[in-house]
Amino acid sequence: MENCFDKAYKAADVGLNQRYSQISKVLQADDLQRLKVAQRLWIQFRDATCTAESNLYNGGTASGPAYSACLEELTRQRTTDLETIYGWVIANSK
Repeated sequence: MENCFDKAYKAADVGLNQRYSQISKVLQADDLQRLKVAQRLWIQFRDATCTAESNLYNGGTASGPAYSACLEELTRQRTTDLETIYGWVIANSK
């Protein structure tokens, strides 16, 4: 089960990285720097949230799958957030 969640997370991460790269190419330097700061903070938030969630299982067999499932869910949410925030920038850059 953990392997399936891990594969789903990796696929979501590829999608996030593609969207981030697309956005990075069209932002002005100051806006790109702010995005980088926000992304680093989001990674800290994601990791802390998923650790807290997996710790609810006290190291049991559900802990690993819970962590991977959380990573996948939050990564997909972040991709959607970036599309919402920066979609107009991408659309106007064409």
